[in-house]
Amino acid sequence: MKRDINAITVLLATQGMINIGAIPDPITHETRKQPEKARVFLDLLEVLMEKTQGNLSLNEADFLKSAVHNLRLVLEQGATNGGGK
Repeated sequence: MKRDINAITVLLATQGMINIGAIPDPITHETRKQPEKARVFLDLLEVLMEKTQGNLSLNEADFLKSAVHNLRLVLEQGATNGGGK
């Protein structure tokens, strides 16, 4: 696995998706519904985006922005559908 900004983005976004219940945990194969933990990973991605602004290639910046957008969307959909209850 490459060790670059995209790998960090995938790691954080995947953990967010696991904790919101969008994908099962790859180790336990269980589905979690922990939106507060997913929010932590979204916050980390947003900090990463803020702190790397102007220092990423266009592709890296777009990839990170898409990951943040997608995780935020899934979190919002979970909240409106009673996720985390």
